[in-house]
Amino acid sequence: MINQKAPLEDGRSSKEKPQYSELSYLVTRQCLQREDFNQLSQYERLKPTALDSIGASVRNVKCLASIKGFFPILQWLPKYSIKNDLLSDMTAGLTVAVLQIPQGMAYGILAGVAANVGLYMAFFHCLVYAVFGTSRHISMGTFAVTSLMTAKIVATYSSVIPTLQSNGTDDVISVLAPAESAIYTPIQVATAVSFVAGMFYFIMSAARLGMLSSLLSEPLVSGFTTAAAVHVMVSQLKDLLGVSIPRYKGTFKVLLSVRDIIDQAPNANLTAVYTSLIVILFMIFMNEYIKPWLSTKCRFPVPAELMTVVGGTVASYFIGLGPNFDVGLVGLIPTGLPAPQFPPLALIKAVAVDSIAVTIVGYSIVMSMGMIFAQKDNYEVRPNQELVALGFTNMIGSMFSCIPTACSLSRSLIQHQTGGKTQIAAVFSSMIMLVVLLWVGPYFESLPRCVLAGIIVVALKGMLIQVYHIKKFHREGSLELFVWCVTFLSVVIIDIDIGLLIGVVVSLLSLYVKGWKTYYSLLGTVPDTAIYVDIGSHQRAEELPHIKIFKYTGSINFANKSNFKKALYKETKVHQRANVSLVPRYNGETTGLQSTKTVIIDLSSVPHIDTAACKMFTEVKNNLEKLSITLLLATPADCVYDALLHAESIGEGGFNIFPTIHDAVIYAQGNESAV
Repeated sequence: MINQKAPLEDGRSSKEKPQYSELSYLVTRQCLQREDFNQLSQYERLKPTALDSIGASVRNVKCLASIKGFFPILQWLPKYSIKNDLLSDMTAGLTVAVLQIPQGMAYGILAGVAANVGLYMAFFHCLVYAVFGTSRHISMGTFAVTSLMTAKIVATYSSVIPTLQSNGTDDVISVLAPAESAIYTPIQVATAVSFVAGMFYFIMSAARLGMLSSLLSEPLVSGFTTAAAVHVMVSQLKDLLGVSIPRYKGTFKVLLSVRDIIDQAPNANLTAVYTSLIVILFMIFMNEYIKPWLSTKCRFPVPAELMTVVGGTVASYFIGLGPNFDVGLVGLIPTGLPAPQFPPLALIKAVAVDSIAVTIVGYSIVMSMGMIFAQKDNYEVRPNQELVALGFTNMIGSMFSCIPTACSLSRSLIQHQTGGKTQIAAVFSSMIMLVVLLWVGPYFESLPRCVLAGIIVVALKGMLIQVYHIKKFHREGSLELFVWCVTFLSVVIIDIDIGLLIGVVVSLLSLYVKGWKTYYSLLGTVPDTAIYVDIGSHQRAEELPHIKIFKYTGSINFANKSNFKKALYKETKVHQRANVSLVPRYNGETTGLQSTKTVIIDLSSVPHIDTAACKMFTEVKNNLEKLSITLLLATPADCVYDALLHAESIGEGGFNIFPTIHDAVIYAQGNESAV
């Protein structure tokens, strides 16, 4: 029975709500054990069989809904508002296309393939993702980290005949071992990686591994992307200086590349250096001053990257930077779309292991950005459908000379900021890229590679300044700082894929350590409240006479059952008792010899126990009974209660279990008075 006192009469309107502190209630009911409460609530443990589960899944399948779920475009396109959304999507699509041109060319070269490959990705990947993707704002295509990871695989498995461009400084990609007779071009290796990544995405989707990206903690992602930015920076230094250095693979390749660049610095092409310096200063000035100022004036951002590419191309063409000053150029950019071609089957098997890291990183970036925009605009991004979208995007793209895809952070932000509402913006962007591929592409053939390198270096600022995250992670805890440092150093010193694996392992270990550090305390009650709280944190909380209430937070299993038992004995001090009365604390003071007669274990914060834990409870109960102390269990979750019942069915247990701590306290006090 619940009695609620009326608010004090103080002249307030009857419509005015009383304050919480002015309300009180009195609960009068029978003291219940958990078994009695289950009968009252009609608790039933559900044990569906495998056939029942399959049957329920089949019955819940709706063909039309399933088709629309597999092709999300069928859900949002019929609801598309031409009046409200078309203009915004056109503006966003045009803006993103302007960014796609320089970024696609730059990151295509970064991946170890031709510059036009990045333009192909801007066309095919955006169209495919618009059909299968669930995010409305992310911009698919090239991404610096995945391009760099692809470049490593390309350098490992490709073999090309050295060609001499106008600058005479083109790198020769590492040749396969003599025992291998097959010769693969860089684009064949890159498309094979894309195809394998698509296969992995489909397998992950079938296994419902959509939340796999949650394994990548914030310190891990921050340390990894910062280290990857260092890799990208080092890879662009040779183009900034106009020098040629060999490509390294494996451990210390960044350090070895830096050493060679320092050695070659006296031989730098001064024209390339001056051009790079001009590009970097111009981009910094536009990004730091002009863009922020104009963003307050108009919604359309300044196309600084495109201005740099066009200006560099025009200057190079009229001055003749390639033939006259030996500056490396982008080179041939064929017109039209590539003919569909399946990647070599032998390569698919060879690059399978190397493609795992590319797959995980690509999906993590897509899900991270997708969730950010979904939260801002209040719509849903489905993790497993994103795996399907990435699977189709990569596999279809691999047949049209595309490398593994991901979403670009900068382009996605621009697409959102310029008012993009749906993936129709990506469709408009693709149409503009089609025009570039069919007619405009060859005009960029005289573009200096140092111009693209300068654009990439400036774009890395956002990732490089993540080094300041060290302060934040240090404040959060030593484990977060440790994960960041280990991941960063592993990626920089060893390699991208191995460093990522080390970072994931360390991150999981830190998570395990956090779970291992369980919390426990003794509870007392605040006078006249029947509310039980930690006596160490709440100064007015008092222990009840002859009763110890022990609260444990965390799972109890075979691995930590000994620690639980030690903590229980330590806090309740029952291990000190051998026919000697204990001295419990009341209001922080001792009140004479008082014997502990009941120990109550609060299981409200225990999400799981196993059979070994149940046996340990039985052992504790038997030990306490030898000391004339009763063990009571309170507030277990349903799954924990079921585990305790299962223990009783196999000869363990025999516990007194209560639905609340107060029921256990009343029961203990009743037993004490009966004695």
